[in-house]
Amino acid sequence: MMTIAILDAFAAAWNRHDIDALMSFMTDDCVFESSAGPEACGTRFEGQAAVRAGYMAAWQAVPDARWNNPVHFISGDRGLSHWTFTGMRLDGTRIEVTGCDVFSFRGDKIVVKNSYRKQRG
Repeated sequence: MMTIAILDAFAAAWNRHDIDALMSFMTDDCVFESSAGPEACGTRFEGQAAVRAGYMAAWQAVPDARWNNPVHFISGDRGLSHWTFTGMRLDGTRIEVTGCDVFSFRGDKIVVKNSYRKQRG
């Protein structure tokens, strides 16, 4: 069963940029729906290899990316993490926005990570 401690460890892996640790929290048939992209759900990545590439793209776009002060909620096989995203894009633009991930779980693994992030402008 999913726990707050597992979600804390998942968040810590994001801030370490530890792709192997991140993928260990995901099911084999995992899905990542990013906060931006051409589809209504952002960009959808399906399966371990695609999700791995999608996660790594975040660090490529924002090499010092951090998801700060995460707060987690779990209700049955669903959950949410709220955080403040910070970093600097490759063009030198600084980012600081709040966001959240909406999760679906299977046991103690993440099946779907659906990410949302505020846009400043």
